[in-house]
Amino acid sequence: MQKFLYVTDQEEYTDHSFIGPLFEKYLNKHFEIKIVYFSKTKQNFEEKDDKSYILPEKDKKNPIEALEKNGIDFADYEFVAVRNDTDILKEVLRQKATHDYKVAFRLSFPKRIAKLQTDEANHKKSFLDVINNKIKTYSETNLINECDIFLPTSRQMRDDYLKDVKTRTFVIPSAIDPEVLQHNIQHEGNEKRFFYAGTLDKLREFETVLDAFNDIHSDKFKIMISSKDPEYTSDMISKFPNIQDNVEVYNAKTKQELLELIAKADIGLAPLPDIALFNSSTPMKVLDYYSSAIPCVMTHNENNSSIFEDNYSGWLCEFDKDSIRCKLEHIINLSKDEVTEVGENGQKRLLDIRNYERIAADLAHQLNIL
Repeated sequence: MQKFLYVTDQEEYTDHSFIGPLFEKYLNKHFEIKIVYFSKTKQNFEEKDDKSYILPEKDKKNPIEALEKNGIDFADYEFVAVRNDTDILKEVLRQKATHDYKVAFRLSFPKRIAKLQTDEANHKKSFLDVINNKIKTYSETNLINECDIFLPTSRQMRDDYLKDVKTRTFVIPSAIDPEVLQHNIQHEGNEKRFFYAGTLDKLREFETVLDAFNDIHSDKFKIMISSKDPEYTSDMISKFPNIQDNVEVYNAKTKQELLELIAKADIGLAPLPDIALFNSSTPMKVLDYYSSAIPCVMTHNENNSSIFEDNYSGWLCEFDKDSIRCKLEHIINLSKDEVTEVGENGQKRLLDIRNYERIAADLAHQLNIL
C-alpha cells in the first residue's frame, strides 16, 4: 500500500474533527497514512498510536529534515500533503526534487483573509495590511502552482482568494461521518430550542440574530449558545434584556461535549453575513448540527442553496433582522414532527453528497491518477 504523509498546522491535542474521520479513518483504507502534529511542550520527536508523528514546535519550519533525522525514509512516501501553512509547504516543495514525492496543499479556511476582515470590522485594518495581503497571496499562488494537486474546502474559495492558481484542484468540503451520527434527544418542553456553536465576534454579527429573536411575539423558544468566550457572549446578550431569560450559555470543552449539547436542541443557528468569506464554504457547525439530524437556519447564498432546499432540508433566509425574524417565527409555529422531518431530510442529503467515506474514495482516485 502506498504511503501518504499529512503535515498539519495543528497542535497535538487539538480537536481534529476533520482530520480524524477523513485522513485517519477513511483515507487510511486506500493509503498507509501518517499525520504530523506539532507540540509546544515536547522537546523531542515522538511516534504516537502508529498513526501520527509529533514534532516539537521548533521543527515547524523544516519538518522533512526533522523527520529524516528521526529515521523516516521519504523514499517510502508517494504523497506529502500540507495543511494551510505555506512556510511548511515551501520546505516540502524544496525537498521534493530530492525525494520524488507528489505534493498536495490543503486550504481549510483562509485565516489571513478572516483576520483582515475581522480587523476591518473592528476598524483596525490599515493600508499596509492590504498591501501585505496582496504580496502574500501572490507568493502563496506561486507555491500552490508548484504542487501536484490543490485541496481547498470549496471551488469558490479558490476562485475568490486564489483565482490565479492553475494546478489541478480537488475540492474537499466539510462533511459528516456516516459512522458517527448522534441520536437526537427529544425534550418534553413545548418551546423550540435553537442552538448556536462557534465563534462570536463583530464579523459574524450575531447581534442581528438576537435582535430578530427580540422582536418575536412569543416566548416559546430557548437559545442555547456554546462559545469559547462565554464572557463576550454574556456581554452581547445583556444588550437584549427582553430575551435574557430565554438564553442559556455553555462552554463545551470537547467535540463530544458539543455534540451532546446539540443533540438536546431542535434547530441549529448558522446565519452569517453575506460576504465572500462565509459564502465560500459550509460552516463546520452546520455539519455538526446535521450529524444529530438537527435542521439548520442558514443564510440564503449560492453555496447553501446548492445543498439545502428551503423548508424541506433546512431553512434559508437573507441576513437581516426582518428576514431572520420571519423565518424564526415560521419555525416556532411548526410542530415537533415537522421540524424533525426537515432535520432528517437534511441529514440524508448530506450523507448522499457530503460523506467523508465517499470523499476519501474520490480523493484516493484523484491521487492515484496524478
